[in-house]
Formats: sequence, structure tokens, C-alpha cells
Amino acid sequence: MTTTAPVRSVLKNAPKPMLSHRASRAELVTIRAFLIIPFVALVAAVPLVWGWGITWADLTVAAVFYVVSALGITVGYHRYFTHGSFKANRPLRIALAIAGSFAAQGPVISWVADHRRHHAFSDREGDPHSPWLFGTSPAALAKGFWHAHMGWLFGRDRTNIDRFAPDLAADRALRVVDRLFPLWVSLSVLLPAVLGGVLTMSWWGALTGFLWAGLARVAFLHHVTWSVNSVCHMIGERPFASRDRSANFWPLAILSMGESWHNTHHADPTSARHGVLRGQIDISARLIWFFEKLGWARNVRWPTAQRLARLAQPATTRPEGA
Repeated sequence: MTTTAPVRSVLKNAPKPMLSHRASRAELVTIRAFLIIPFVALVAAVPLVWGWGITWADLTVAAVFYVVSALGITVGYHRYFTHGSFKANRPLRIALAIAGSFAAQGPVISWVADHRRHHAFSDREGDPHSPWLFGTSPAALAKGFWHAHMGWLFGRDRTNIDRFAPDLAADRALRVVDRLFPLWVSLSVLLPAVLGGVLTMSWWGALTGFLWAGLARVAFLHHVTWSVNSVCHMIGERPFASRDRSANFWPLAILSMGESWHNTHHADPTSARHGVLRGQIDISARLIWFFEKLGWARNVRWPTAQRLARLAQPATTRPEGA
């Protein structure tokens, strides 16, 4: 009896494993369907436009759903749920989780677990999507780019939620939103079809709405988000010191809603604003500011001049966690 309690204490406090399980065949089929079907739709849309054109109704509905789902990822999944850049009231918390699900990039809890793991091991062994895991030769970088951009999504390893997202897993409402992910994805592609049909009063409008504002919009947003994982760890400027190869890549700033100011983000992950330098557009930060003014968000972690000055120092001279 004298040895049992200490052993139990050690086991209880031991670090949880990084991975929880290997994806089943059914999980792999589902994931690949989410990745491949929208991309095929995007490719099929090219000859459709060439032969028949695209209407203003298609563009308007696609733009609305793109903005909602993209901000659901950037403000909701990323800055709020992953990094706690601000606190949100309960309705906003649920709305952000659903809006992020509309991007069809995975259920909120597993997405957050993957991203927290990325920051814990950024550009090192254990990072789920670093482009630098295979070496620096041209062939290795090509393989790394594919892996970081989307290849890692086809793997079977699954991040341990108990280690990286236990706070979200303990939230009953979020667990419900998480389990209903297939419903949110279905609505994300079917609602544009309904709106397209209503706006044009035609079945053809419903079809093009489904194709453009539904599937093609999802595929396009997928590649914008994945480019932050791949391009923004390979190309761009590094005004702040970080412990990885993250970089700011300005051409993606608007499409990514400010996420491509990636070096700034990795230098200060909990900051609500990523575009902190003059001329850096950050639409996500502006939305968080709007939520704060309405009283829906509080305790927002805005950057300060003193904080930015410290981040500009070499990483080796800063305290751990600064």
C-alpha cells in the first residue's frame, strides 16, 4: 500500500501522449471526400464559366459565405478557441464555432487540438504540418510544401484532444457543435443552392449556387487557409523573432482575413491583431474590435508598443514565453 499511491500520482501527472489514435478507414474516406469533392467542383467550374458565364447572384452569395466561413476560422477557430485572444459571451462563442464549421476544415475541437500542437512543436518533429520536416534540398522542400499544404490531412495520426484541447472538450455546448459538424458542412453547401435558386427563380441558379458559392467556395478557402501553413512558413518577411520559420506574406492578407501576417502571429500567438505594422490589413482584428465595442467580446489581447519592441529582439534574448 505504501507504493501504490505514489505510483498513481506519477501516472496521473505524467504527460499525455501527443497522438490519441489512428484514423479508421471510414474516417479517412470522409476526410478525403471533404478535401477532394470541393476541389473537383472548383476544376469543373472553369469550363462552366467558359461556356455559360457566372452571374452576379453567384458572386454575391459566394462572397457572403466566403467571408462568414473564413472569419469563422480566423476569428473563431484560430484567435478565440485556439489562442484565447479574447473572451466571448456565450451566444458569440457558439456562433463562432458554427461559422468556422461552415469552412469544412474539420470539427472545432480537433481543429484546435491540431493547431495547438502545431504551435507547441512549430517546424520541429511533432508539428503536424511543417514544410521543413524532410530537409532543405529542392526535392525535400517540394515534398515538405505538399505535406504542409494538404498532404498531412491524408495521414492517419490523430492529435490527442485530452492533451491539447481539454478545455473545449469539457464544454457541453461545444461538444454538440463538434458532433454536428456534418450538418454544418451540409448547410454550408446547400444554403447557397437555395439562395441561388430563390434569387434567380430557376433550377439553374440553384445548381450554380451549389457549385460556386458552395463547393468551389469551400475549395478556394481550403487552399487559402492551407497556404498559411505552407507558403507562410517558407516565403516572406520576418520582422519579429520567433522560434520557427514563420513569415509574413502580404499577397494573402485580404483573402486570409489577416492570417498571413504569420511571423507576427508566431512571435506573439495570443495577440488579437496579427497585422501590427503600418499598412498591414487585418480584417479579423477589425471584427474583434467591433465585437468588443458591442460588448460581445472582452479582455481582448491587443498588442502594445512595449510588447512589439520586446518581440523585435532576437528570440534567444527574450524570456521563455515572452
